[in-house]
Amino acid sequence: MQIIIFSLFLLLVSTQSSTTSVSTSTTDRFIQCLNNRSDPSFPITGEIYTPGNSSFPFVLQNYIQNLRFNETTTPKPFLIITAKHVSHIQAAVVCGKENRLLMKTRSGGHDYEGLSYLTNTNQPFFVVDMFNLRSIDVDLEDETAWVQAGATLGEVYYRIAEKSNKHGFPAGVCPTVGVGGHFSGGGYGSLMRKYGLSVDNIVDAKIVDVNGKILDREDMGEDLFWAITGGGGVSFGVILAYEIKLVRVPEVVTVFTIERTEEQNLSTIAERWVQVADKLDDNIYLRMTFSVMNSTSVGRTVRAIFPTLYLGNKTNLVTLINKDFPELGLRESDCTEMSWIESVLYYAEFPSGTPTTTLLSRTPRRLNPFKIKSDYVQNPISKQDFEFIFERMKELENQMLAFNPYGGRMSEISEFEKPFPHRAGTIAKIQYEVNWDDLSDVAKNQYLNFTRLMYDYMTPFVSNNPREAFLNYRDLDIGINSHGPNAYNEGMVYGHKYFKATNYQRLAMVKTRVDPDNFFRNEQSIPTLSS
Repeated sequence: MQIIIFSLFLLLVSTQSSTTSVSTSTTDRFIQCLNNRSDPSFPITGEIYTPGNSSFPFVLQNYIQNLRFNETTTPKPFLIITAKHVSHIQAAVVCGKENRLLMKTRSGGHDYEGLSYLTNTNQPFFVVDMFNLRSIDVDLEDETAWVQAGATLGEVYYRIAEKSNKHGFPAGVCPTVGVGGHFSGGGYGSLMRKYGLSVDNIVDAKIVDVNGKILDREDMGEDLFWAITGGGGVSFGVILAYEIKLVRVPEVVTVFTIERTEEQNLSTIAERWVQVADKLDDNIYLRMTFSVMNSTSVGRTVRAIFPTLYLGNKTNLVTLINKDFPELGLRESDCTEMSWIESVLYYAEFPSGTPTTTLLSRTPRRLNPFKIKSDYVQNPISKQDFEFIFERMKELENQMLAFNPYGGRMSEISEFEKPFPHRAGTIAKIQYEVNWDDLSDVAKNQYLNFTRLMYDYMTPFVSNNPREAFLNYRDLDIGINSHGPNAYNEGMVYGHKYFKATNYQRLAMVKTRVDPDNFFRNEQSIPTLSS
């Protein structure tokens, strides 16, 4: 709480000085355009916040989920629109384009590099915040749901479970993540080995295009629909909603979380995990996460936790794990049976017995500065390699490496089916995460350097040519686009990592057709071919 209060104080004292400069006449002209373009039955006036408004710092700060971007030097928008009606978004696009202003769209604020509410350029920008547009309409007869972009994953899971204990949806484990960015960039979670990604289960969408028109799948065409189901929505328009296909889950699922340390033969266990995690029964999602802890007997040591979800009962799970992964030493007493919605809370690390209504909270359980990077494992990692990795982790501070298993349904879908290409041949995705509490620049630079060093150490063990990365783990270290005359080639640097070459080129072709003047852009957006 002290961190949050201090951060809000920084915003209050710094908003005026660090807000990107826009003349009063431009601001007035922009606001007048917004008023004129919005539906008169839903006036936009009360949804516009400028730095002169006392609520501006709170509205901006309320969905900044990474305190690394809540500093005095962080560029601030000159205006925020908290859209309550679709016409507000249409007006924002048309008026932003007419006034040559840069637009940012924020649904949940979990963008790891803060690009949904800041810019690394000096260009004036405004933010359209989607948090008011979060309706969820579940249709069990069709086994679908329309979900607005401002809804959170927790709200989606809760509304599905409210209607059925036999349905779920494959998406992320953090309940406060916004749907708009999560779905459009891929969306993965503990159901992915059974059902694929979120984007593999999207059947329709609604988007506001660069001309302010509302398009559904039929209107936009298959190329644009393809692009916004894995290529990120912000390069092509403003996502209003997705229609998702619900998936079947058993009434009883099983979870466990086993811990092992270096002293318990962890390097051997980890070596075996890489050999089998992507080949286990499709109903099993067995994660492996490393962190460093202090032990009274041996000093600094690496600990692994193995959080697991199985779509079935614990007896079957123990049989399957002990057949293919006996090194883990799973016992039936380690396992707990529960409903799927309870497993969502379990995977989000809520205590046993937490009411499911907790999923409706839009407030993260922890706010701090952090940095996240990603990698893909395509070849086995040996016991000796893991021992090397553990030593490097102990040299640095606050390192966390999460190995997320692929295989199953993920290996059955073509890498060209969606812009997300990391499919067959991928054993696991690695998430590097470093969190810290010290808000000083010295601490920030130190921890950022630690994360980059760990990433460098991992080079021999991950994909190459390109070294692949996950779009939803946005990472500006791997490339930034200035959107000048060389924008297409600049985009290739990160575009090939996120999408591979063929999908990147196709995304640029779609971009050229639907947004030829590159209105929708950020530091890692898809450029046009003409650039």
